[in-house]
Amino acid sequence: MITFKKIKENLSQIAAITEKDVKLSLRFKLPFIIHFITPLITIILPLIIMGKFLKFNPQFGPWTKDNYMVYPFIGYNIMLTSRIVHIFPFKFNLEKYWKTLSLTIIAPFNRFYLLLGIFLSHLILISIPFSIFFILCNIYYPISFLTALSIIMIYFLIAVIFSGFGLILGVFVVSNENFFGIISLMFTWVLWFSCISYPFEIFPELIQSIINLNPLYYIFDFLRLSWIENNIIISGTSHIYHLLILIILTIIIPFLGVYIFNFVYKKYGIVGY
Repeated sequence: MITFKKIKENLSQIAAITEKDVKLSLRFKLPFIIHFITPLITIILPLIIMGKFLKFNPQFGPWTKDNYMVYPFIGYNIMLTSRIVHIFPFKFNLEKYWKTLSLTIIAPFNRFYLLLGIFLSHLILISIPFSIFFILCNIYYPISFLTALSIIMIYFLIAVIFSGFGLILGVFVVSNENFFGIISLMFTWVLWFSCISYPFEIFPELIQSIINLNPLYYIFDFLRLSWIENNIIISGTSHIYHLLILIILTIIIPFLGVYIFNFVYKKYGIVGY
């Protein structure tokens, strides 16, 4: 039976991990700021290119010169959120270097608390730039309060999915760095083929066929369509396949991440020192 005392202990463990990660990340201010500038640079070039395209082509799918700015604004926040995938291996590798990782792993708390602690610390750290671009996007293309809440929830679910991927990468940087490099490269390509920077319609048919196999594309597409349609009920019913993929991955990926973490760590342990 779960008691109030047990819940309080669990929450305190999550809060301790969150506080530690936030303080460690804020120790070096310049690298911390650069982490927010880099995604901004990556959306400038697509913005310039698509601005030229839209002068000659009035529409790419649902995107026009009137609503296209929503695309890079949301793309920036997706890239901010996706950084959590690399936060896990970075923090695990750092603790591996200082030889404190084994104490973290054997500590008496559930792996989900570790995932939640790092997850919450990342959300706290990106909250300011995320909010700025969310507000700018709303100024450029206003949406209702209900749609805004729904969009924030979708971002939250995307962050949960990315956390699961991050946990998988994290265990391989601890137990087998060769596999870590391969899996990290695979994830980079998955992101590239998810239309973060450019609309689906701009790609040739061969690339579109590959993108159609990528579940992340449907999630990001649902996020953007929900914004420009500005009616979450219509968006959910019109793009039910997108919504189902979002729900399924939100449930499966975190549990899969914890399972793979436990399995790989139990089999290989800490390799490298």
